[in-house]
Amino acid sequence: MTGTSPLPVYLDHAATTPVDAAVTAAMVECLESPFGFANPSSSHIAGRQSAAAIEHARVQVAGLLNAEPHEIVFTSGATESNNLAILGAARQRASRGRHLVTMTTEHKAVTECFEALEREGFEVTWLNPEMSGLLDPDRLEAVLRDDTQLLSVMHVNNETGIVQDIGSIGAICRARGILYHCDAAQSAGKLEIDLKVLPVDLMSLTAHKFHGPQGIGALYVADRPGSHPAPLIYGGPQERRIRPGTQAVHQIIGFGVAAELAAARREADTEKFRVLRERLWQGIGDLPDLWRNGAEEHTFPGILNVSAGGVDGESLMLGLEPLCVASGAACNSQSGESSYVLRAMGRSDALAQSAIRFSLGRGTRNGEIDRAIERYRWAVQHLRALAPARAATANRA
Repeated sequence: MTGTSPLPVYLDHAATTPVDAAVTAAMVECLESPFGFANPSSSHIAGRQSAAAIEHARVQVAGLLNAEPHEIVFTSGATESNNLAILGAARQRASRGRHLVTMTTEHKAVTECFEALEREGFEVTWLNPEMSGLLDPDRLEAVLRDDTQLLSVMHVNNETGIVQDIGSIGAICRARGILYHCDAAQSAGKLEIDLKVLPVDLMSLTAHKFHGPQGIGALYVADRPGSHPAPLIYGGPQERRIRPGTQAVHQIIGFGVAAELAAARREADTEKFRVLRERLWQGIGDLPDLWRNGAEEHTFPGILNVSAGGVDGESLMLGLEPLCVASGAACNSQSGESSYVLRAMGRSDALAQSAIRFSLGRGTRNGEIDRAIERYRWAVQHLRALAPARAATANRA
């Protein structure tokens, strides 16, 4: 296989394809309606209609998480939600203690918040995962202190798909009166989340990860004493004053429709991902010196992360074109650095640098999986043939 198609082959449909048709239709209808541009904070009839549309969407998003509508605060996406939850909660609760805990494998939208808090004088304990990518509950309990007041551990890792046991993690925090924030950008709309049962105080999510529009997300704020974060911006009374500013009505409406569709399709989507991921792994798994990053039983079925020994990662990415895959988190893809997530899991720099993340979406088809198999096999074998000495010493990296 020596050439490339001029057209990209998208595997990660949740991140690269247009929003669901029903979502698009709802947003267009809003923009074309008399109330579409009305300020929902205004008291006139168009403003009241706009506000009612937002509240309907709030019910839809709350339904996805089995939360109460008033516990949903709309934001611009998971990055803002993470910042609001972590910075806002730490500052709000600083009088209770200035010790915070998180993992080294969190998304940059989380780790950089904690780094900022360290510069403000907070003390942060950074936990490495086990080689499986999972957090050891005993290690977590061992680092908690009387002045620990906030923990942030994500649900599904954006690079490896590792699924943390957020129920057990939350229970440890709840027993000690520690606020628990969970970044659920990769799991909301894909895995069942019941916030009537899970001991989570703050949860971040974003619409575009389950076929909603970009630029809109939410922060779940549990209706419990001490859960409310301090705002990062100040203004009007919108979103319970936690996130003031005129709401983007059409995006919120799209978010609500996407949430409703995701709740209805979640089980079917998950089973489809499982079948497609197995097809992909069966097609490439027999390649020598191939490492699967994250055990199948602990990973979300929509993500497969693999490293190839003896292969330069940058060359592999170029060789895989026109496949649209990732070598790590999208926000780090321009840096050229190997994955800090995989290094924290014990992978060598060489294996972390050669890692490829295949992400599956609702629109992924068998034919695209087969093309991905063909292209990946060709690229790995071709690069190893070009640099046999590198391939021979890969396991010593």
